[in-house]
Amino acid sequence: MIPALFICHGSPMLAIQSTPYTEFLRDTGKQFEPSAIVVLSAHWEQPVTTISFAEGTLETIYDFGGFPDELYHLDYPAKGSPVLAENIEQRLRAAGIPTRRDVGRGLDHGSWVFLRHMYPKANIPIVSISVNPFFTTAEQLEIGNALKGLSEESILVIGSGTTVHNFNEIRFQQKYPEPWAIAFDDWIVQTLVNRDTDALMRYTELAPHARRAVPRAEHFVPLFHAYGSAPGRIAPRAIYKGYEMGTFSQLCIQFS
Repeated sequence: MIPALFICHGSPMLAIQSTPYTEFLRDTGKQFEPSAIVVLSAHWEQPVTTISFAEGTLETIYDFGGFPDELYHLDYPAKGSPVLAENIEQRLRAAGIPTRRDVGRGLDHGSWVFLRHMYPKANIPIVSISVNPFFTTAEQLEIGNALKGLSEESILVIGSGTTVHNFNEIRFQQKYPEPWAIAFDDWIVQTLVNRDTDALMRYTELAPHARRAVPRAEHFVPLFHAYGSAPGRIAPRAIYKGYEMGTFSQLCIQFS
């Protein structure tokens, strides 16, 4: 049995940083030895849920600009797994969720940046699944529910995003978090601990500062996918909480 995780992937700079957060990522990777990894990244959006069927070594995608040259020379040569991809496709279709295949998709920075710290050897097969921020929260949870059971096969499901993600609220030099960002994360964590799924699905109405924290849902919905995929035997818990640039949350959650 292995848990599902919601992981903050941070900015591309995370790939070359050495911080308490990257230390946490390294330590977390040492705790779990999955046979494969499934990543639902905020940086792969598709109108229909799309699964990467890429074979062999996956392309490292540099889906960002204006960063140091060093980042564009990094490589994360993990391999894909069409066999696992087909397993996922069958699960989603059995749940009535339309799917498509992508035979060439590599790893965007919402995947490889944090995985470099968690699993630096890049020796674990990875399958990516796209997100659609315009699905309802119920539909997001259904996608996660369709993946339930993978943890029993030692497959690590990771929802990769950020709970508080608003470029208009960045405070580049600020070393302390804004109170409203903390309040939003605290509400999310407590709602999960209480297993109040109904409230979570209505976060836009009920959570404090929700519109400010989540102006667009692509970075938030991977949380639903990780949540839905877990066995649910133990209440979810926050395993890391931090902030950078005043508002960008590094909240990470474990679902067991």
